[in-house]
Amino acid sequence: MRASRLLSVLLLLQNRGRMTAEELATELEVSVRTVYRDIEALSASGVPVYADRGRAGGYQLVDGYRTRLTGLTEEEAQSLSLAGLPVAAAELGLGTVLAAAQLKLYAAMPEELRTRAGKVAERFYLDVPGWHRGIESLPVLSAVAEAVWQTRRVKIRYERWGQRIVERELEPLGLVLKAGNWYLAGRCEGSDRTYRVSRILDLTDLGEPFDRPADFDLGEYWRQWSEQFEQRMFPRIARVRMSPKARVLAPFYTGAVGARAVSEAEQAGGPDDDGWIEVELPVEPGESALGELLRFGPDLEVLGPPELRAQLAERIAEMGAAYA
Repeated sequence: MRASRLLSVLLLLQNRGRMTAEELATELEVSVRTVYRDIEALSASGVPVYADRGRAGGYQLVDGYRTRLTGLTEEEAQSLSLAGLPVAAAELGLGTVLAAAQLKLYAAMPEELRTRAGKVAERFYLDVPGWHRGIESLPVLSAVAEAVWQTRRVKIRYERWGQRIVERELEPLGLVLKAGNWYLAGRCEGSDRTYRVSRILDLTDLGEPFDRPADFDLGEYWRQWSEQFEQRMFPRIARVRMSPKARVLAPFYTGAVGARAVSEAEQAGGPDDDGWIEVELPVEPGESALGELLRFGPDLEVLGPPELRAQLAERIAEMGAAYA
């Protein structure tokens, strides 16, 4: 552990130049006293590190000194696939590992490439969760990730919709990050299923290895599961008329489902003389569909099915009476 930290100190100084003890301590998540001891150890081992005193001071390497100790560990190499997702890496327990891997990668780069890589990090940032959504509590995520890495069977206590708690033994095959939410793809009783990680109340690693299916493709599985999930979420089709304004609002009010429906309608035929267009819009069951459609106000008219149009008209009348 200390040897890895000493290498991180060395690579930080090599990549960034002068750094204070406080900056090093913050970067490595250790105390300033630990940084002092690490600097002494590096100096004693022959690394030409020296300190400048004063307000603008700090530690730095003698000009021209570079280390070639940039070999990546297995964990660090795996973590590089999450280099654009620092929050996700931290949730998986790979935050410090990712930082160490990036340091080694930068140290191995020529000066020009290292400068360009630094500019990219300064100018682009990926924030995964959607607006107006809190970050889920995921106490078991790192344990789930470890079981996925090690291909070991697990036992979970899982809260299904409706607050019904079940126990399952499964083979964890992969993790998916979708719109800020983590999902576990796992094989249970011979079939592949999806579990939302935030609903896993408890996880026990059974310590039993399993043979990962050679034909399992996580990306393809997620694509198919997402399509099926979408069909379950939006089992009804509402035939509606939408104004130009409603078509602009559709992606914000109904997400990718509504945006796709509008795009298909626009490709099938142009708007009428007033700029309105008929759209086959997938909607949720029950009361949820009414609230979804009412968001559009007068810019959307439901044409069918008749019972949905009648329910919407009744709700609008009730609202009108409340404000009369």
